[in-house]
Amino acid sequence: MRPWALRNVGRAYVFQQDNDPKHTSLYVRNWFHRRRVDVLDWPSQSPDLNPIEHLWEDLERRLKGVRATNVDQKFVQLEAAWKTIPLSVVDTLLDSMPRRCQAVIDAKRLCHKIFNHFQSFPGH
Repeated sequence: MRPWALRNVGRAYVFQQDNDPKHTSLYVRNWFHRRRVDVLDWPSQSPDLNPIEHLWEDLERRLKGVRATNVDQKFVQLEAAWKTIPLSVVDTLLDSMPRRCQAVIDAKRLCHKIFNHFQSFPGH
């Protein structure tokens, strides 16, 4: 990832990850820090906001029922399937980000409103 980003984007990129514990360990954070890679502050467990999660789902659908006899064969299958995902799918996902972020903000507001409503009942 890093060589591609440096070659195609330059140093002005921010890395996004899904905050899975193995991606946020001290070792990984130090790796990013030593290489001066900025990491986007991102809420954990928010797959609906992370475009790559949708692409992984697409990839899984494309490979459903396809078996590999070893890791190398699986990698070849994954790479071939990845290349068949049209750029328009990526563009659509990226274009949907403002709408999806707003939906999460609105849902959070609604949750707070409901929580506050129930807090007003006697005994709470």
